[in-house]
Amino acid sequence: MHSILRPLPKAHTPFDAPDRGNRFPNPVAPRQTVAMPAGSTPASDAAGYTVRAVAERVGIPTATLRSWNRRYRIGPTDHQPGKHRLYNASDIADLEHMLTQIRAGASPAGAAASVARRRATPTRGDWTSLLTAVFAIDTRTVSALLTAHLEAFGVIDTWDLLCRPAFTAIVTRQLDGEGCIDIEHLLSWSITAALHSYIPTSVRADSHSAVLACTSGETHALPLEALRAALAERGVGTWMLGADMPTDAIANTLARTGRSPDVALWSQHESTALTSAIHACASAGARVFVGGPGWDTIILPDAAIPITTLADAVDRIAHPAPARHEIGSTRPDTA
Repeated sequence: MHSILRPLPKAHTPFDAPDRGNRFPNPVAPRQTVAMPAGSTPASDAAGYTVRAVAERVGIPTATLRSWNRRYRIGPTDHQPGKHRLYNASDIADLEHMLTQIRAGASPAGAAASVARRRATPTRGDWTSLLTAVFAIDTRTVSALLTAHLEAFGVIDTWDLLCRPAFTAIVTRQLDGEGCIDIEHLLSWSITAALHSYIPTSVRADSHSAVLACTSGETHALPLEALRAALAERGVGTWMLGADMPTDAIANTLARTGRSPDVALWSQHESTALTSAIHACASAGARVFVGGPGWDTIILPDAAIPITTLADAVDRIAHPAPARHEIGSTRPDTA
């Protein structure tokens, strides 16, 4: 997992999130830029656009949009009485797709069915849509995109093809001088929440287990969240200790399990790459895996087993050592 959060190769160019507030398709004519009606600008990117604003800009009646919303659920689905229906990035994407289908000759019902199929089957690795939604502070769409991708393609592909490229684009924009710390944190939390709500494969009663912990002082726990979920898909339970775990606390956990589980120690920075944690875990009889760029410049003890990718970590931990002995019947968390 050394490279889990590292930027991808330079071939992955930064994605500049398009301003969906400036361009909408016309249902008949080719797509063109339409001026924003006066007074229709939302209070913020997160606010969205009213039915009237969207209707004027795409050139179709508001009654048609409301009809599509009622009949086909194209548009806002979380309307609250007394408040305007606001279109977010996901709603607009659905509308654009429906209009494209109608221009190609489909009926409204057929176009709506196409939208439904598109919703049900996300595009594998479509990190640009995720990035657009997160920069729009559209947390509902971010959550929906992450959840759909997890359900369709699993944890490893979602992490490698969706999350990592999005983080790489955010970091690139930060290096270019754009303030994106809030966006990075928002995406991190959204991924964590999606992973927590994702229902993994049930863990067998006699399953192998693992302890996941950030070393003392290390606060970057997201890669371990991804590892926990990916292991659960393989039927491996975990004890997730999370961020900033003192070495003696990790040792205490190993003693309480009543067995000798694998341990994955994450370090993002050299200052948190503590070899004392490796020695303590090895002394307790655990196989010790280390991940994160913090370990790169450290001379690792012989007991440390570097893991370089999420898939590598899952494969190694999911296969117990040949001479492994487990004691007791304590069962790890499966959530």
